[in-house]
Amino acid sequence: MYLPAHFAETRTTELHALIGENPLGTLVTVGPDGLDANHIPFELLTGQGEHGVLHAHLARANPLVEQIVDGMSVMLIFQGPQAYISPNWYPSKHETHQQVPTWNYQVVHAHGRIHLRDDERFVRGIVARLTREHETRAQEPRPWRMTDSSPDYIARMLAAIVGIEIEIERLVGKFKLSQNKTPQDVAGAADALAHSGHAELAAAMNKPLV
Repeated sequence: MYLPAHFAETRTTELHALIGENPLGTLVTVGPDGLDANHIPFELLTGQGEHGVLHAHLARANPLVEQIVDGMSVMLIFQGPQAYISPNWYPSKHETHQQVPTWNYQVVHAHGRIHLRDDERFVRGIVARLTREHETRAQEPRPWRMTDSSPDYIARMLAAIVGIEIEIERLVGKFKLSQNKTPQDVAGAADALAHSGHAELAAAMNKPLV
């Protein structure tokens, strides 16, 4: 990933926060037919390992299950808020007419090693925790629980998936938030974003750099 220094985000807490808020990761692997990508919701355990550990599950029918070699290297992409930036949003454009369009975004690449975890207890735990987390986010008045279905049905569903665990070895963050612009231009673009339905990206641009 092309990463100019002024867009590099190296704080682990910020990188973990983006993953936690945007858990649908793109798992990139190399198989017999070349590069492959699978889109999977992940659970991040920040207290394990130097950079954290990721848990998820795959459909047993997914060809990737047979292609995984224990400990092989993989890359995951977690995409945060993103949006087009118009030059018209920069106050300086109207003075100099020397601005061009761009795209602002936040993204984290997690590099690590993958392991299959094909045991019922591990898989049940992942499903239970992911369900609890995202039912809470969905603000359901009566959150769905695994016990809403019969034990036999849940057992069949769990038998159709396998768990994966990824030890994160390296995190690379790119937070492209107009850091190469003047404070006035950043404020102008952030204000326009906030008024066009991109409040999360606007807030990230307005967040003080530490």
